[in-house]
Amino acid sequence: MITETAPPEVQKRSQRRHIDDNVIRNLGLVGVLILLIVVGIITKPDLYSDPTWVKNNFLTILQQASAIGVVTVGMTFVIIGGGIDLSVGAIIALAGVWATTLATQSYGAAGMIFTALVVGICVGLVNGVLISYGKLVPFIATLAMLVAARGLAAQISGKQTQVSANTTINDIASTKLLGIPLLVWILALVVAAGWVLLNRTTFGRRTVAVGGNPEAARLAGINIKRHTLLLYALSGLCCGIAAIMLTSQATSAQAAMANLYELDAIAAAIIGGTLLSGGRGTIIGALFGVLVFSTITNLFAINNLSTEVQNMVKGGIIVLAVLIQQFRFRSVTQLLKR
Repeated sequence: MITETAPPEVQKRSQRRHIDDNVIRNLGLVGVLILLIVVGIITKPDLYSDPTWVKNNFLTILQQASAIGVVTVGMTFVIIGGGIDLSVGAIIALAGVWATTLATQSYGAAGMIFTALVVGICVGLVNGVLISYGKLVPFIATLAMLVAARGLAAQISGKQTQVSANTTINDIASTKLLGIPLLVWILALVVAAGWVLLNRTTFGRRTVAVGGNPEAARLAGINIKRHTLLLYALSGLCCGIAAIMLTSQATSAQAAMANLYELDAIAAAIIGGTLLSGGRGTIIGALFGVLVFSTITNLFAINNLSTEVQNMVKGGIIVLAVLIQQFRFRSVTQLLKR
């Protein structure tokens, strides 16, 4: 991994190479999406021959991808920074349940949104403290939080589904702006904010530096512990936003909501080119990863195929993506050492 201590010409070559790799990878993901659409046309020509159905189905895919897409943005930052967060699904459940208690709902939509965001950020901060200052391995710390947050959510809800009686919250999922669901607009805003934060701010550059070479980042004056803390808080914030989105879609919240979202978010980030070892990744690539998985889910649904087969396909895609990453990264590393 090239650090800030490398000669300027090496840094520039590395940056250009990364940009080229990102463009190629994103074009490849667009090709995968087109291929999936072609498969859909072949398997269900009667449906795809209807322009209205095609439009509605496209919006459905985007809407289904909205909540997991928001979570993936936060997950991408964490992974680029050299960490991992297995607790995102549990954080969503805890934030959703806490936001839909009778006491919280009495404060209206603003109170519910505020509660979900604060709960998400606070749990993320706990993860960050355990990892940064408690010296726990991210895998262990967030795995423990996964169990603890699910347990607390079950305790708060009494293992019951909590119905949202707030029409403002419930209408988020059904509201459209310019013919596009509000949930999709929320995803677009989060992706845009994430892209700017990663590519146009000091925070983004520090995230890449911390994940690529922590020791070099420390010598460059970056506060590693504080930055890691902020990364997990950012992930928690994204979970809080996703909790409101999912609560709106289901008009309820429960301790089992967002099950396995952590795996979907990690998989989408990896598919989009984020290195599991940290130091490299893109928000746009992660978004394409989310869309690929959402399109696969939709394709299996319209063809009435089982969830088991769908999960096997997703698992194969993840393994293939990691293998490609390792091959490309090793090839680039060997080239730079010459």
